[in-house]
Amino acid sequence: MASAETKVASWPAVPTAKPEEVYAGLSDQAKAYPLFLESILRQEHNFDKPEALSRLRVLDCTTRMMIGHWCSSQLAELGAEVIQVEPPGGDPLRKLTPFGREEYMFTDKETGEKVGGQFLHEMRNKSSITLNVESEEGRRILKDLVVHADVIIENAPPGQWDEWGIGYRQLKEINPRLIYCWVGQRGQWGPAKDKPGMLDPVAQAACGFVHGTGDPKEFGGQPTRSALWVADHVGWSCAAMGILAALTYRDNVSGEGQFVEATSAEAIIRILDYSWAWYSMDGSIRPRYGNWDLAINIYAVNPCKDGYMMVGGGHDRLWYRIWRVVGDEYPAVEEEILGDLRLREVADRLAHDQQVKTYTLLGEWLKDNPRSEAERKLSKQQVASRRAVCQRGGGIPALQVSRTRGRIRVAALREDPLRHHSLSPGKDSWTAKMAGPPDRLRQPGCISAATRFHARRFRATTESPRHLTQEECDGNTTY
Repeated sequence: MASAETKVASWPAVPTAKPEEVYAGLSDQAKAYPLFLESILRQEHNFDKPEALSRLRVLDCTTRMMIGHWCSSQLAELGAEVIQVEPPGGDPLRKLTPFGREEYMFTDKETGEKVGGQFLHEMRNKSSITLNVESEEGRRILKDLVVHADVIIENAPPGQWDEWGIGYRQLKEINPRLIYCWVGQRGQWGPAKDKPGMLDPVAQAACGFVHGTGDPKEFGGQPTRSALWVADHVGWSCAAMGILAALTYRDNVSGEGQFVEATSAEAIIRILDYSWAWYSMDGSIRPRYGNWDLAINIYAVNPCKDGYMMVGGGHDRLWYRIWRVVGDEYPAVEEEILGDLRLREVADRLAHDQQVKTYTLLGEWLKDNPRSEAERKLSKQQVASRRAVCQRGGGIPALQVSRTRGRIRVAALREDPLRHHSLSPGKDSWTAKMAGPPDRLRQPGCISAATRFHARRFRATTESPRHLTQEECDGNTTY
Protein backbone atom coordinates (compact mmCIF):
# COMPACT_ATOMS: atom_id res chain seq x y z
CA MET A 1 0.00 0.00 0.00
CA ALA A 2 1.38 3.40 -0.98
CA SER A 3 2.48 5.73 1.76
CA ALA A 4 0.13 8.59 2.57
CA GLU A 5 3.07 11.00 2.56
CA THR A 6 4.45 12.15 -0.77
CA LYS A 7 8.19 11.81 -1.02
CA VAL A 8 9.72 15.12 -2.03
CA ALA A 9 13.11 15.03 -3.67
CA SER A 10 15.76 17.35 -2.29
CA TRP A 11 16.55 20.50 -4.22
CA PRO A 12 18.72 20.97 -6.06
CA ALA A 13 18.91 17.35 -7.18
CA VAL A 14 22.55 17.89 -8.09
CA PRO A 15 24.39 20.16 -5.61
CA THR A 16 25.54 23.45 -7.10
CA ALA A 17 29.31 23.50 -7.49
CA LYS A 18 31.23 26.24 -5.72
CA PRO A 19 33.48 28.57 -7.78
CA GLU A 20 36.63 27.03 -6.35
CA GLU A 21 35.39 23.61 -7.48
CA VAL A 22 34.49 24.82 -10.98
CA TYR A 23 37.80 26.53 -11.59
CA ALA A 24 40.05 24.11 -9.72
CA GLY A 25 43.21 23.34 -11.67
CA LEU A 26 42.60 25.96 -14.38
CA SER A 27 45.21 28.53 -15.28
CA ASP A 28 44.52 32.24 -14.95
CA GLN A 29 44.25 32.45 -18.74
CA ALA A 30 41.67 29.64 -18.87
CA LYS A 31 39.62 31.29 -16.12
CA ALA A 32 39.72 34.81 -17.56
CA TYR A 33 36.85 34.58 -20.04
CA PRO A 34 34.34 32.62 -17.89
CA LEU A 35 35.04 34.95 -14.95
CA PHE A 36 34.38 37.91 -17.26
CA LEU A 37 31.06 36.36 -18.28
CA GLU A 38 30.11 35.80 -14.65
CA SER A 39 30.87 39.42 -13.82
CA ILE A 40 28.31 40.67 -16.35
CA LEU A 41 25.72 37.85 -16.53
CA ARG A 42 25.13 36.61 -12.99
CA GLN A 43 21.61 37.32 -11.80
CA GLU A 44 22.70 39.17 -8.68
CA HIS A 45 24.06 41.92 -10.96
CA ASN A 46 20.81 42.38 -12.90
CA PHE A 47 19.41 45.20 -10.80
CA ASP A 48 22.56 47.26 -11.21
CA LYS A 49 21.91 47.58 -14.94
CA PRO A 50 19.64 50.00 -16.86
CA GLU A 51 16.59 48.48 -18.53
CA ALA A 52 16.59 48.51 -22.31
CA LEU A 53 12.82 49.09 -22.68
CA SER A 54 12.23 51.32 -19.67
CA ARG A 55 10.64 54.04 -21.83
CA LEU A 56 8.16 51.62 -23.43
CA ARG A 57 4.53 51.33 -22.36
CA VAL A 58 2.48 48.30 -23.47
CA LEU A 59 -1.23 47.50 -23.21
CA ASP A 60 -1.76 43.74 -23.37
CA CYS A 61 -5.44 43.19 -24.09
CA THR A 62 -5.18 39.49 -24.98
CA THR A 63 -7.29 36.91 -23.17
CA ARG A 64 -7.83 33.14 -23.23
CA MET A 65 -4.57 32.28 -25.04
CA MET A 66 -0.98 32.53 -23.86
CA ILE A 67 0.66 33.90 -27.01
CA GLY A 68 -0.01 37.51 -26.03
CA HIS A 69 0.83 37.05 -22.35
CA TRP A 70 4.17 35.46 -23.21
CA CYS A 71 4.96 38.28 -25.65
CA SER A 72 4.25 41.07 -23.18
CA SER A 73 5.96 39.35 -20.26
CA GLN A 74 9.18 39.17 -22.28
CA LEU A 75 8.91 42.88 -23.04
CA ALA A 76 8.31 43.48 -19.33
CA GLU A 77 11.43 41.54 -18.38
CA LEU A 78 13.41 43.89 -20.61
CA GLY A 79 12.03 46.88 -18.71
CA ALA A 80 8.78 47.82 -20.46
CA GLU A 81 5.84 49.00 -18.38
CA VAL A 82 3.16 46.44 -19.23
CA ILE A 83 -0.48 46.79 -18.23
CA GLN A 84 -2.59 43.65 -18.58
CA VAL A 85 -6.14 44.60 -19.61
CA GLU A 86 -8.54 41.95 -18.32
CA PRO A 87 -12.28 41.56 -18.88
CA PRO A 88 -14.68 41.82 -15.92
CA GLY A 89 -14.09 38.86 -13.65
CA GLY A 90 -10.51 38.54 -14.87
CA ASP A 91 -8.90 36.63 -17.72
CA PRO A 92 -10.25 33.04 -17.75
CA LEU A 93 -6.61 31.87 -17.80
CA ARG A 94 -6.44 32.90 -14.14
CA LYS A 95 -8.31 29.69 -13.38
CA LEU A 96 -6.14 27.44 -15.54
CA THR A 97 -4.65 24.81 -13.24
CA PRO A 98 -3.68 21.11 -13.59
CA PHE A 99 -6.76 18.88 -13.57
CA GLY A 100 -8.85 21.91 -12.56
CA ARG A 101 -7.88 21.34 -8.91
CA GLU A 102 -7.81 24.41 -6.68
CA GLU A 103 -5.20 22.90 -4.37
CA TYR A 104 -2.67 23.48 -7.16
CA MET A 105 -3.45 27.21 -7.29
CA PHE A 106 -1.96 30.10 -5.35
CA THR A 107 -4.09 32.13 -2.96
CA ASP A 108 -3.91 35.90 -2.72
CA LYS A 109 -3.43 36.64 0.98
CA GLU A 110 -5.37 39.91 0.74
CA THR A 111 -8.34 39.04 -1.46
CA GLY A 112 -8.49 35.25 -1.12
CA GLU A 113 -8.58 34.92 -4.91
CA LYS A 114 -7.10 31.69 -6.27
CA VAL A 115 -4.85 32.06 -9.29
CA GLY A 116 -3.25 29.41 -11.49
CA GLY A 117 0.51 29.20 -11.43
CA GLN A 118 1.01 29.63 -15.18
CA PHE A 119 -1.04 32.81 -15.37
CA LEU A 120 0.73 34.17 -12.33
CA HIS A 121 4.10 33.43 -13.90
CA GLU A 122 3.21 35.38 -17.04
CA MET A 123 1.90 38.30 -14.97
CA ARG A 124 5.33 38.98 -13.50
CA ASN A 125 6.46 42.60 -13.82
CA LYS A 126 2.99 43.71 -14.92
CA SER A 127 0.21 45.88 -13.59
CA SER A 128 -3.38 44.90 -14.36
CA ILE A 129 -6.63 46.69 -15.05
CA THR A 130 -10.16 45.41 -15.51
CA LEU A 131 -11.85 46.97 -18.52
CA ASN A 132 -14.96 45.85 -20.38
CA VAL A 133 -14.21 46.71 -24.02
CA GLU A 134 -17.53 45.19 -25.04
CA SER A 135 -19.25 48.26 -23.59
CA GLU A 136 -19.23 51.77 -25.07
CA GLU A 137 -17.81 53.21 -21.85
CA GLY A 138 -15.03 50.64 -21.80
CA ARG A 139 -14.09 51.40 -25.40
CA ARG A 140 -14.07 55.13 -24.63
CA ILE A 141 -11.68 54.56 -21.74
CA LEU A 142 -9.48 52.33 -23.91
CA LYS A 143 -9.14 55.19 -26.40
CA ASP A 144 -8.06 57.46 -23.55
CA LEU A 145 -5.44 54.92 -22.49
CA VAL A 146 -4.10 54.44 -26.02
CA VAL A 147 -3.01 58.08 -26.10
CA HIS A 148 -0.31 57.19 -23.57
CA ALA A 149 0.70 53.77 -24.95
CA ASP A 150 3.48 52.77 -27.35
CA VAL A 151 2.15 49.27 -28.03
CA ILE A 152 -1.21 47.54 -27.83
CA ILE A 153 -1.64 43.78 -28.24
CA GLU A 154 -5.01 42.10 -28.82
CA ASN A 155 -6.33 38.73 -29.98
CA ALA A 156 -10.06 39.32 -30.49
CA PRO A 157 -11.79 37.48 -33.36
CA PRO A 158 -10.71 38.96 -36.72
CA GLY A 159 -12.33 42.33 -37.33
CA GLN A 160 -14.05 42.48 -33.93
CA TRP A 161 -12.15 45.50 -32.64
CA ASP A 162 -12.45 47.30 -35.97
CA GLU A 163 -16.21 46.76 -35.84
CA TRP A 164 -16.23 48.25 -32.32
CA GLY A 165 -14.30 51.30 -33.49
CA ILE A 166 -11.12 50.43 -31.60
CA GLY A 167 -9.18 48.65 -34.35
CA TYR A 168 -5.91 49.83 -35.83
CA ARG A 169 -7.61 52.06 -38.39
CA GLN A 170 -9.34 54.01 -35.62
CA LEU A 171 -6.65 53.99 -32.91
CA LYS A 172 -3.88 55.22 -35.23
CA GLU A 173 -5.92 58.41 -35.68
CA ILE A 174 -5.79 58.91 -31.91
CA ASN A 175 -2.12 57.96 -31.52
CA PRO A 176 -0.20 57.92 -34.84
CA ARG A 177 2.89 56.46 -33.10
CA LEU A 178 1.01 53.40 -31.83
CA ILE A 179 2.33 49.92 -32.63
CA TYR A 180 -0.80 47.74 -32.92
CA CYS A 181 -0.16 43.99 -32.71
CA TRP A 182 -2.77 41.30 -33.35
CA VAL A 183 -1.86 37.76 -32.34
CA GLY A 184 -3.74 34.55 -33.08
CA GLN A 185 -3.46 31.05 -34.46
CA ARG A 186 -4.02 31.14 -38.25
CA GLY A 187 -4.66 34.74 -39.27
CA GLN A 188 -7.39 37.32 -39.88
CA TRP A 189 -8.56 36.76 -43.46
CA GLY A 190 -9.29 33.97 -45.91
CA PRO A 191 -11.23 30.71 -45.51
CA ALA A 192 -8.90 29.42 -42.78
CA LYS A 193 -8.93 32.58 -40.66
CA ASP A 194 -9.22 32.39 -36.89
CA LYS A 195 -12.57 31.58 -35.32
CA PRO A 196 -13.55 32.03 -31.67
CA GLY A 197 -12.18 29.27 -29.46
CA MET A 198 -9.13 28.44 -31.56
CA LEU A 199 -6.07 27.75 -29.39
CA ASP A 200 -2.49 26.51 -29.76
CA PRO A 201 -3.34 22.95 -30.97
CA VAL A 202 -5.13 24.45 -33.98
CA ALA A 203 -1.92 26.15 -35.05
CA GLN A 204 0.13 22.99 -34.48
CA ALA A 205 -2.24 21.03 -36.72
CA ALA A 206 -2.59 23.76 -39.36
CA CYS A 207 1.11 24.06 -40.19
CA GLY A 208 2.15 20.41 -40.45
CA PHE A 209 3.94 20.25 -37.12
CA VAL A 210 1.87 17.40 -35.68
CA HIS A 211 2.38 15.25 -38.79
CA GLY A 212 6.10 15.02 -38.12
CA THR A 213 5.78 14.36 -34.39
CA GLY A 214 5.10 10.94 -32.86
CA ASP A 215 5.81 7.30 -33.65
CA PRO A 216 5.89 5.99 -37.24
CA LYS A 217 2.60 5.15 -38.89
CA GLU A 218 3.85 1.58 -39.48
CA PHE A 219 4.15 1.11 -35.70
CA GLY A 220 0.65 2.37 -35.00
CA GLY A 221 1.77 5.93 -34.38
CA GLN A 222 -0.38 8.93 -35.21
CA PRO A 223 0.17 12.68 -35.56
CA THR A 224 0.98 14.02 -32.10
CA ARG A 225 0.78 17.53 -30.75
CA SER A 226 3.47 18.92 -28.51
CA ALA A 227 2.75 18.58 -24.79
CA LEU A 228 3.92 22.18 -24.44
CA TRP A 229 2.14 25.07 -26.16
CA VAL A 230 5.01 25.23 -28.62
CA ALA A 231 3.09 27.13 -31.30
CA ASP A 232 2.21 29.95 -28.92
CA HIS A 233 5.79 29.95 -27.65
CA VAL A 234 7.21 30.45 -31.14
CA GLY A 235 4.36 32.80 -32.03
CA TRP A 236 5.05 35.18 -29.16
CA SER A 237 8.71 35.32 -30.15
CA CYS A 238 7.72 36.46 -33.63
CA ALA A 239 5.25 38.95 -32.17
CA ALA A 240 7.86 40.45 -29.86
CA MET A 241 10.42 40.69 -32.68
CA GLY A 242 7.83 42.33 -34.95
CA ILE A 243 6.94 44.84 -32.24
CA LEU A 244 10.57 45.73 -31.56
CA ALA A 245 11.27 46.04 -35.31
CA ALA A 246 8.29 48.38 -35.71
CA LEU A 247 9.43 50.45 -32.73
CA THR A 248 12.94 50.72 -34.18
CA TYR A 249 11.56 51.85 -37.54
CA ARG A 250 9.22 54.32 -35.84
CA ASP A 251 11.93 55.88 -33.69
CA ASN A 252 14.70 55.92 -36.31
CA VAL A 253 12.90 56.36 -39.64
CA SER A 254 9.20 57.13 -39.94
CA GLY A 255 8.03 58.59 -36.64
CA GLU A 256 4.80 56.61 -37.10
CA GLY A 257 3.44 53.33 -35.76
CA GLN A 258 2.57 50.16 -37.67
CA PHE A 259 0.19 47.23 -37.68
CA VAL A 260 1.85 43.91 -36.75
CA GLU A 261 0.26 40.48 -37.11
CA ALA A 262 1.83 37.35 -35.61
CA THR A 263 0.22 33.91 -35.82
CA SER A 264 1.33 30.72 -34.14
CA ALA A 265 0.90 28.61 -37.30
CA GLU A 266 3.02 30.93 -39.44
CA ALA A 267 5.70 31.07 -36.75
CA ILE A 268 5.93 27.26 -36.60
CA ILE A 269 6.12 27.04 -40.41
CA ARG A 270 9.14 29.33 -40.18
CA ILE A 271 11.04 26.80 -38.04
CA LEU A 272 10.05 23.67 -39.99
CA ASP A 273 13.00 24.20 -42.32
CA TYR A 274 14.09 20.55 -41.95
CA SER A 275 10.75 19.41 -43.37
CA TRP A 276 11.03 21.84 -46.30
CA ALA A 277 14.56 20.62 -47.05
CA TRP A 278 13.33 17.02 -46.95
CA TYR A 279 10.52 17.80 -49.41
CA SER A 280 12.96 19.56 -51.75
CA MET A 281 14.97 16.35 -52.19
CA ASP A 282 12.35 14.21 -53.93
CA GLY A 283 8.93 15.69 -53.18
CA SER A 284 8.24 13.33 -50.28
CA ILE A 285 6.94 14.36 -46.86
CA ARG A 286 9.22 13.76 -43.90
CA PRO A 287 7.77 10.80 -41.98
CA ARG A 288 7.46 10.46 -38.24
CA TYR A 289 10.22 8.56 -36.49
CA GLY A 290 9.43 8.90 -32.80
CA ASN A 291 12.39 9.55 -30.51
CA TRP A 292 14.94 8.58 -33.17
CA ASP A 293 16.36 10.80 -35.92
CA LEU A 294 15.98 10.15 -39.62
CA ALA A 295 19.34 11.70 -40.52
CA ILE A 296 21.55 10.73 -37.57
CA ASN A 297 22.16 7.25 -36.18
CA ILE A 298 22.34 7.59 -32.37
CA TYR A 299 20.70 10.91 -31.60
CA ALA A 300 18.01 10.31 -29.00
CA VAL A 301 17.04 10.13 -25.34
CA ASN A 302 17.79 6.58 -24.15
CA PRO A 303 16.89 4.68 -20.97
CA CYS A 304 19.77 4.06 -18.58
CA LYS A 305 20.18 2.55 -15.10
CA ASP A 306 18.58 5.38 -13.12
CA GLY A 307 16.68 7.42 -15.68
CA TYR A 308 17.24 8.68 -19.21
CA MET A 309 20.25 9.88 -21.12
CA MET A 310 20.57 11.99 -24.26
CA VAL A 311 23.39 10.74 -26.48
CA GLY A 312 24.26 12.36 -29.82
CA GLY A 313 26.65 11.11 -32.49
CA GLY A 314 26.16 13.89 -35.02
CA HIS A 315 29.10 12.92 -37.26
CA ASP A 316 31.51 10.04 -37.81
CA ARG A 317 34.12 11.12 -35.30
CA LEU A 318 31.62 11.34 -32.45
CA TRP A 319 29.73 8.24 -33.58
CA TYR A 320 32.84 6.03 -33.40
CA ARG A 321 33.82 7.56 -30.06
CA ILE A 322 30.50 6.37 -28.62
CA TRP A 323 31.47 2.81 -29.43
CA ARG A 324 34.98 3.35 -28.08
CA VAL A 325 33.37 4.23 -24.73
CA VAL A 326 31.06 1.21 -24.89
CA GLY A 327 33.99 -1.00 -25.93
CA ASP A 328 35.89 -0.18 -22.74
CA GLU A 329 33.35 -2.33 -20.90
CA TYR A 330 31.95 -4.45 -23.73
CA PRO A 331 34.79 -5.12 -26.25
CA ALA A 332 32.61 -7.53 -28.21
CA VAL A 333 30.08 -4.77 -28.91
CA GLU A 334 32.74 -2.45 -30.32
CA GLU A 335 34.07 -5.25 -32.48
CA GLU A 336 30.54 -5.98 -33.74
CA ILE A 337 30.02 -2.34 -34.71
CA LEU A 338 33.40 -1.92 -36.39
CA GLY A 339 33.03 -5.20 -38.25
CA ASP A 340 29.61 -4.47 -39.73
CA LEU A 341 30.07 -3.17 -43.27
CA ARG A 342 26.53 -1.77 -43.26
CA LEU A 343 27.58 0.73 -40.58
CA ARG A 344 30.67 2.11 -42.29
CA GLU A 345 28.95 4.98 -44.14
CA VAL A 346 26.66 7.58 -42.56
CA ALA A 347 23.89 7.03 -45.13
CA ASP A 348 24.00 3.25 -44.80
CA ARG A 349 23.59 3.25 -41.04
CA LEU A 350 20.35 5.27 -41.30
CA ALA A 351 18.34 2.26 -42.49
CA HIS A 352 15.80 1.20 -39.88
CA ASP A 353 17.41 -2.20 -39.27
CA GLN A 354 20.75 -0.54 -38.55
CA GLN A 355 19.11 1.99 -36.22
CA VAL A 356 17.49 -0.84 -34.27
CA LYS A 357 20.82 -2.65 -33.97
CA THR A 358 22.85 0.33 -32.75
CA TYR A 359 20.23 1.61 -30.29
CA THR A 360 19.83 -1.90 -28.87
CA LEU A 361 23.56 -2.30 -28.33
CA LEU A 362 23.87 1.17 -26.81
CA GLY A 363 20.90 0.44 -24.54
CA GLU A 364 22.63 -2.71 -23.24
CA TRP A 365 25.55 -0.55 -22.09
CA LEU A 366 23.40 2.26 -20.69
CA LYS A 367 21.24 -0.05 -18.57
CA ASP A 368 24.31 -0.86 -16.46
CA ASN A 369 25.39 2.78 -16.08
CA PRO A 370 23.77 5.52 -13.98
CA ARG A 371 23.29 8.86 -15.73
CA SER A 372 26.19 10.59 -13.98
CA GLU A 373 28.60 7.78 -14.80
CA ALA A 374 27.47 7.53 -18.43
CA GLU A 375 27.84 11.28 -18.88
CA ARG A 376 31.32 11.24 -17.32
CA LYS A 377 32.53 8.41 -19.55
CA LEU A 378 31.07 9.88 -22.74
CA SER A 379 32.32 13.39 -21.96
CA LYS A 380 35.82 12.01 -21.53
CA GLN A 381 35.67 11.13 -25.24
CA GLN A 382 34.01 14.51 -26.04
CA VAL A 383 30.73 12.86 -27.00
CA ALA A 384 27.64 15.11 -26.83
CA SER A 385 25.60 13.76 -23.93
CA ARG A 386 23.44 15.00 -21.10
CA ARG A 387 21.39 13.55 -18.31
CA ALA A 388 17.68 14.04 -19.02
CA VAL A 389 15.96 16.20 -16.42
CA CYS A 390 12.51 14.81 -15.67
CA GLN A 391 9.78 16.89 -14.06
CA ARG A 392 8.50 15.32 -10.92
CA GLY A 393 6.16 16.35 -8.11
CA GLY A 394 7.60 18.09 -5.11
CA GLY A 395 7.44 21.05 -2.86
CA ILE A 396 6.67 24.41 -4.42
CA PRO A 397 8.48 27.43 -3.01
CA ALA A 398 6.17 29.90 -1.36
CA LEU A 399 5.64 33.25 -3.03
CA GLN A 400 3.34 36.15 -2.57
CA VAL A 401 0.61 36.60 -5.17
CA SER A 402 0.16 40.04 -6.67
CA ARG A 403 -3.13 41.73 -5.99
CA THR A 404 -3.82 43.06 -9.44
CA ARG A 405 -7.33 44.44 -9.21
CA GLY A 406 -8.71 46.78 -6.57
CA ARG A 407 -11.92 48.77 -6.07
CA ILE A 408 -11.52 52.39 -4.92
CA ARG A 409 -14.31 54.64 -6.18
CA VAL A 410 -13.24 57.79 -8.05
CA ALA A 411 -14.99 60.25 -10.33
CA ALA A 412 -12.64 60.15 -13.33
CA LEU A 413 -9.13 59.37 -14.47
CA ARG A 414 -6.21 61.72 -13.93
CA GLU A 415 -4.10 63.05 -16.81
CA ASP A 416 -1.96 59.95 -17.09
CA PRO A 417 -4.42 57.06 -16.69
CA LEU A 418 -1.80 54.33 -17.07
CA ARG A 419 0.30 55.22 -14.04
CA HIS A 420 -0.31 51.87 -12.32
CA HIS A 421 -4.07 52.22 -12.14
CA SER A 422 -6.56 49.38 -11.91
CA LEU A 423 -10.07 49.94 -13.26
CA SER A 424 -13.17 47.85 -12.81
CA PRO A 425 -16.84 48.56 -13.45
CA GLY A 426 -18.87 49.34 -10.35
CA LYS A 427 -22.62 49.32 -10.06
CA ASP A 428 -23.07 52.86 -11.37
CA SER A 429 -19.54 54.11 -12.09
CA TRP A 430 -16.01 52.94 -12.59
CA THR A 431 -13.74 52.16 -9.72
CA ALA A 432 -9.99 52.47 -9.77
CA LYS A 433 -6.86 51.69 -7.86
CA MET A 434 -3.47 53.34 -8.07
CA ALA A 435 -0.47 51.31 -7.07
CA GLY A 436 3.27 51.73 -6.72
CA PRO A 437 5.46 50.03 -9.31
CA PRO A 438 5.89 46.30 -8.72
CA ASP A 439 9.27 44.76 -8.06
CA ARG A 440 10.82 43.70 -11.36
CA LEU A 441 12.19 40.35 -12.42
CA ARG A 442 14.92 40.34 -15.02
CA GLN A 443 15.39 36.68 -15.80
CA PRO A 444 12.84 34.12 -17.06
CA GLY A 445 11.63 31.72 -14.41
CA CYS A 446 12.59 33.78 -11.39
CA ILE A 447 9.91 34.77 -8.87
CA SER A 448 10.26 37.69 -6.55
CA ALA A 449 9.29 37.33 -2.91
CA ALA A 450 7.67 40.77 -2.88
CA THR A 451 5.28 41.46 -5.73
CA ARG A 452 2.31 42.95 -3.92
CA PHE A 453 0.92 46.25 -5.14
CA HIS A 454 0.17 48.72 -2.34
CA ALA A 455 -3.01 50.61 -3.14
CA ARG A 456 -3.71 54.15 -2.01
CA ARG A 457 -6.48 56.61 -2.65
CA PHE A 458 -5.80 59.40 -5.08
CA ARG A 459 -7.55 62.55 -6.21
CA ALA A 460 -8.72 62.46 -9.82
CA THR A 461 -8.95 65.36 -12.24
CA THR A 462 -11.17 65.91 -15.25
CA GLU A 463 -8.51 67.22 -17.63
CA SER A 464 -8.33 65.67 -21.09
CA PRO A 465 -5.73 62.95 -21.70
CA ARG A 466 -2.46 64.22 -23.18
CA HIS A 467 0.87 62.94 -24.40
CA LEU A 468 3.57 62.53 -21.76
CA THR A 469 6.25 65.21 -21.50
CA GLN A 470 9.93 64.32 -21.75
CA GLU A 471 10.26 64.87 -18.01
CA GLU A 472 7.46 62.39 -17.32
CA CYS A 473 9.01 59.85 -19.67
CA ASP A 474 12.24 60.14 -17.71
CA GLY A 475 10.35 59.28 -14.53
CA ASN A 476 11.01 62.61 -12.78
CA THR A 477 7.39 63.59 -12.21
CA THR A 478 5.79 62.95 -8.83
CA TYR A 479 2.27 61.58 -8.97
